[in-house]
Amino acid sequence: MLANRRGELEALSHLDPSLAPLLAPVIDVSPLDSFTVDVLGRLPAQLLPAVDVSALPDAPEADLARWGVPLVPVIGLTDSERRLVAHGAAARAHAQRALIRLRIGTDRAGPDAATAAVERIWRWTRLDPEQCDLLVDTADVCCRADVRMVEPRVRRLLDWARRHAWRSVTVAAGGMPPTLSRLPTDEPVRVDRWDWLLWQDLADLGVGYGDYGVSPAARGAEQPGDRLPTMRYTADRAWWIYRWSRRGGRGDDRFADLCRTLVAAPHWPPAGAAYSWGDHEILRRARRIGGAGSTTTWAAWCTSHHLAHVLSTLRGPVREARPEPWRPGQSLAGRPARPNRGGTARRAG
Repeated sequence: MLANRRGELEALSHLDPSLAPLLAPVIDVSPLDSFTVDVLGRLPAQLLPAVDVSALPDAPEADLARWGVPLVPVIGLTDSERRLVAHGAAARAHAQRALIRLRIGTDRAGPDAATAAVERIWRWTRLDPEQCDLLVDTADVCCRADVRMVEPRVRRLLDWARRHAWRSVTVAAGGMPPTLSRLPTDEPVRVDRWDWLLWQDLADLGVGYGDYGVSPAARGAEQPGDRLPTMRYTADRAWWIYRWSRRGGRGDDRFADLCRTLVAAPHWPPAGAAYSWGDHEILRRARRIGGAGSTTTWAAWCTSHHLAHVLSTLRGPVREARPEPWRPGQSLAGRPARPNRGGTARRAG
């Protein structure tokens, strides 16, 4: 899930074409964004973005079918009937599918209420369950206590989800702290990726993986006041945060020193500049080629590396034994469960 900002979208535009089919970006559009539909048209042809306009007013301008570009509509459990009809039209116009986003923090519903909500969505969008991907969004998990609290809730929800014939099921979380201004400067600082650790705990269920890139899930929580050159560099199980003070030298010199420190670190990938477009740009700055950039370019380079790192890790052995893929109709406890394809609401666990 990426915010609709120039840096994140630029990272998508530089994605390796061979990786694009493996990625399903969800772009959150905010009322404060200067969003243009042309941005979606500049993404790689193999990349089909999902667009979430739930934060926009329920007006014709938010009808995704009118945007005229290939996309997947993101549907919320509480969307209005008018918006559900519009999302159904957008799904049929482009990808013949939609994504239903269930937010654990705000969509507080038991199994009966959740079943009634998704059956309402299928009725008004005129979509079948098999045409819908389910995204279970846990929002931010920032410590081990958050993981312990969220994991059983997600498992109960996934037990409910197996009663329906979803196209796919994905669990997503954020883990980046909302502010980095209290971290030390001029030295790399390790920050645990609790979102990744949560998914590893759930990997035995065979669900898909999702995250918020190198940003916190709570978009408004990010603090704009810290303008120090900053890198949020993704590694195994952690981010390495580089915040370099401008004191003692010009901005370009300090940023070049930051990049030289990063490329010499153990978590710099063996492939170096070939690992991603973002890594290529970081190495150029380490060699004093190009300027220091801005908060937008730093976000673009870090997001580019993050996407490459996550896709590389998911294609490798996450665990010693691969979990079985998600199969609707089989509950987590192993008891048979007939997938529900719509109709009357029924108890789901």
